[in-house]
Amino acid sequence: MQDKRILSRHVDNPAETSVIGHLLGNICIRGDVILLQGDLGAGKTTLTQSIAKGLGVSADQYVTSPSFALMHEYRGREPLYHMDFYRLTGEDDIEGAGLLEYIYGPGVAVIEWSDRMGGLCPEQRLEIEIKTTGETTRLYTFTPYGTSWKSRIEKAFVDTSLS
Repeated sequence: MQDKRILSRHVDNPAETSVIGHLLGNICIRGDVILLQGDLGAGKTTLTQSIAKGLGVSADQYVTSPSFALMHEYRGREPLYHMDFYRLTGEDDIEGAGLLEYIYGPGVAVIEWSDRMGGLCPEQRLEIEIKTTGETTRLYTFTPYGTSWKSRIEKAFVDTSLS
């Protein structure tokens, strides 16, 4: 069984979500995968918008939900592959849509509704669960898998005011 270090953060408003996302984008490296879970309206796309800013995606590349397109690609310091698996039913749909080449591709993959991935989840990943706790408040739970994510996420939270 893998030793997981789970970190939680309460967020009081969208500005704090922006700080978390920007921080994550800053620490992302080529090949990273971030899996997002949360109810409709929890803020998965909002978080991804801030991750994009941290990756240096320019403001003229507005990050939107890829619910119907399944994936949007943005150019920054590393390519950002923003995927949404809400309409997919499982591994076969993901493979059939040709999305594996982006999940395991040469950029940063951020995936909403990642519970549909089943056994396709990479070993090295950061899972983020977003729970709505109020109109503007959220509870973020970060579960890093792999030594690289563990050290980067811990360092990021210790070295900022988010700890």
